[in-house]
Amino acid sequence: MGYYIAPRFLDKIAVHITKNFLNIPGIRVPLILGIHGRKGEGKTFQCELAFEKMGVEVTLISGGELESPDAGDPARLIRLRYRETSELSKVRGKMCVLMINDLDAGAGRFDEGTQYTVNTQLVNATLMNIADNPTDVQLPGSYDSTPLRRVPIIVTGNDFTTLYAPLIRDGRMEKFYWEPSRDDKVGIVGGIFEPDGLSQKEIEQLVDTFVNQSVDFFSALRSRIYDEQIREFIHKVGFERISLRVVNSLEGPPAFKKPYFSLAHLIEAGHLMVGEQKRVENSQLVDEYNRLNRGRNYQAAPPTNATPTSQPLSDGGYQAAKTNGLHQQVSSPHLTLETQEQIRQILAQGYTINIEHVDERRFRTGSWQSCLNTHIDAHSDAISALESCLAEYSGEYLRLVGIDPKAKRRVLETIIQRPNGKN
Repeated sequence: MGYYIAPRFLDKIAVHITKNFLNIPGIRVPLILGIHGRKGEGKTFQCELAFEKMGVEVTLISGGELESPDAGDPARLIRLRYRETSELSKVRGKMCVLMINDLDAGAGRFDEGTQYTVNTQLVNATLMNIADNPTDVQLPGSYDSTPLRRVPIIVTGNDFTTLYAPLIRDGRMEKFYWEPSRDDKVGIVGGIFEPDGLSQKEIEQLVDTFVNQSVDFFSALRSRIYDEQIREFIHKVGFERISLRVVNSLEGPPAFKKPYFSLAHLIEAGHLMVGEQKRVENSQLVDEYNRLNRGRNYQAAPPTNATPTSQPLSDGGYQAAKTNGLHQQVSSPHLTLETQEQIRQILAQGYTINIEHVDERRFRTGSWQSCLNTHIDAHSDAISALESCLAEYSGEYLRLVGIDPKAKRRVLETIIQRPNGKN
């Protein structure tokens, strides 16, 4: 199978890597190249093809390795892999790079519900430090005064706006937005279907039929054409024996003849895949579940008259309700007046409320977790939800969070309960 490397992509990779291995007087070269763009457009695979063509050796880190139950481990991993890559370049006498896949997934903050942990902070700080001092990267607890060989870092991701802004500034990171053009897509898809005998015209028609689909769609489409043979094979062997036939069988692995890749068949299968995509996009079942859970967890305020009333409760407290159009407020005997006033002021400014909890061990690392499935914008729901959280997490820290839904940022964070039960 012949693979296509987009000239623009190869040029960007080659220039960045080469420039980092040159000593150009008076020129400050960004150490990090950030490649970002839509999901499924082949950013990582294009990098691999470019590395292979240039003869570059790669040390890989996954975004999933940038979190750990032990604070400091991911930052140490980055420093260790960088030093290993530098030593590898020195020993092999060739270009080497450190590549971090899906950096935004491991170190980014997507919304106010994303936990921003100590490890997230340390990863951002470590990458900033390496970008500023690429020849002086030390491991915790040791110091080596011997300068390292500088090696470039290449990171991929979908949305770099989720990263810490000082990390992606121009002096540290050079940004490259990868969006394949039609010619690039035709070249890449042509490489995918090269063994299948499709003409250049048929490749172009296939790309134009699914013009809004990413590159990985066409790779999945080619795989789906084999489903018919595999289905026939399963029915022939039997569902009861398919495991024994495929895994560790004395008969050897089954052989499949290459199916007929007609353009009409590919387009038909492609439309089925697009239909499944739309079903996922339109289902929105999580919203329905959240609404149901919200209805179960929070009790609505009891109906009241238009005139404010005060009624004694069995525990000596009081409950006041006031209805003005659709606006309703409820007081609670379990919350301090200060907390109730904070809730009222937050909602009056058009903000929403979230409630977060954390145990004593995770409090030191700031690993707060949300108590709610959704943000609250009604006073009665906020009071009811807060009382419920106070009862459920009585032995933990609890904090009230005010959120600006338009700017998608936090405007208030205040602890309202500590493990000793005070609130």
